[in-house]
Amino acid sequence: MTPVSVIITIAAYFALLMIISAIASRGSNNATFFTGNRRTPWPVVAFAMIGAAISGVTFISVPGMVVAKGHAYLQMVLGFIAGYIVIAFVLVPVFYKRKLVSIYGYLGQRFGTRSYRSGAWIFFVSKMLGASVRFFVVCAVLQTLVFRPLGIPFELNVAITVALIWLYTVNGGVKTLIWTDTLKSLCLIGSVILCIVFVAANMGMGFGEIASAVSAHDTSRVFFFDDPMSGSYFWKQFIAGVFMAIATNGLDQDMMQRHLACRDSLSSRKNMILSGVMQFFVIALFLVLGTLIVIYASAAGIEMPAKSDELFGMVATHPSMPVVVGIVFIIGLIASAYSAAGSALTSLTTSFTVDILDAAGTQQDERALKKTRTRVHIMMSVIMAAVIIAFYHISDSDAISAVYTLASYTYGPILGLFAFGLLTRHSVRDSLVPAICIAAPFAAWLTQAALARYCNYETGFELLLINAAITMIALRLTSVKPEKSGEYVTKPL
Repeated sequence: MTPVSVIITIAAYFALLMIISAIASRGSNNATFFTGNRRTPWPVVAFAMIGAAISGVTFISVPGMVVAKGHAYLQMVLGFIAGYIVIAFVLVPVFYKRKLVSIYGYLGQRFGTRSYRSGAWIFFVSKMLGASVRFFVVCAVLQTLVFRPLGIPFELNVAITVALIWLYTVNGGVKTLIWTDTLKSLCLIGSVILCIVFVAANMGMGFGEIASAVSAHDTSRVFFFDDPMSGSYFWKQFIAGVFMAIATNGLDQDMMQRHLACRDSLSSRKNMILSGVMQFFVIALFLVLGTLIVIYASAAGIEMPAKSDELFGMVATHPSMPVVVGIVFIIGLIASAYSAAGSALTSLTTSFTVDILDAAGTQQDERALKKTRTRVHIMMSVIMAAVIIAFYHISDSDAISAVYTLASYTYGPILGLFAFGLLTRHSVRDSLVPAICIAAPFAAWLTQAALARYCNYETGFELLLINAAITMIALRLTSVKPEKSGEYVTKPL
């Protein structure tokens, strides 16, 4: 592929995004930006959520993941489905009943202002770092393939791209995201299917031969029951998947803002469960593609890259592949990356405006609120661009891994706060909640280190549960009975 062909592909995709944004944002207002006016048909949201759940890092990493872990990721995705069912029947009714614009408003109603602000700030830090790193990884790939050969500096690459993302989300907000996520879902599913077809065709395989070759290959193993101490052990993956889905979807404003755009609680439940099932099959397609790529690389004598994340892009843009495969790869990559960045900007803008500035709860009129929201949107864009550029200059694999680990740590206190509020009738000392939310991840880190050193136990995604459990224990130890003080709010469920 030539840099010019990649730029033309990116420009065409952005043009299509802008057309969809212009149509979706007609007659928009602040309610459109924050909740989509709660009028979006649930089947549309369910299909859009396929794309929303898949980031650029997922697009790049999942096919390469098969080299070391086979199809073990499907164990966790099965847990996701169970987690979505819990979200649908436990969290969604609560959020709709309380008519929340930001889901962290629940913490304010249940515990108090400092708990509310703690949830919002944790989300802000986690989402800003996580979204920036995911977008950075994709920008770095495009910088290598396209912009560096043209002499375009990375800073200008990021600035232009973030500005374009801001432009197509500034008016329509959640409503625009849902329709652009629908486009993203079509592009992702189409790109992975076409890549499977083209890679198989290059090896002279038909549909039946694809199934036979993939199922017979060593990297196609799905279930791991043999070693409970391993990070790939089925029950560790499945249970972690359940709670990871609850934390990163049900307790994440970025994801829940789409589900809350449905007409009512029942519609949101349907969309939640259907999107989880569809996500399983899409992830399975990515893993099938990964195995096919490994088979192709071996047959073509292509040396495996040092980092498995580079495998998909290396094969897709290899001279032995038709140019169309590279184009399909770029379309899937930019669809997953740019939509995810737009989604993060919208959710960060919503949470910061509603939760931290409390602009929606003041007496601002529609025009003043829009001005505040627009300024926040610009600020979020500038911060995201700055973080991405900073990663480019200081990053190595360890730095990126550290940020991903930090993102997983920060969901623990949020999960603990919501679980304590939903499962108990105890009040909390609201003034202590910020300190607990800061201390819990450190305690979880010490627990992880102790398990590794003294028990030879490899802690995987269950670290989230340890983190949440520590948060809940600390909340319980510092809790007070409601009748002893009138300042603590007691509104379970």
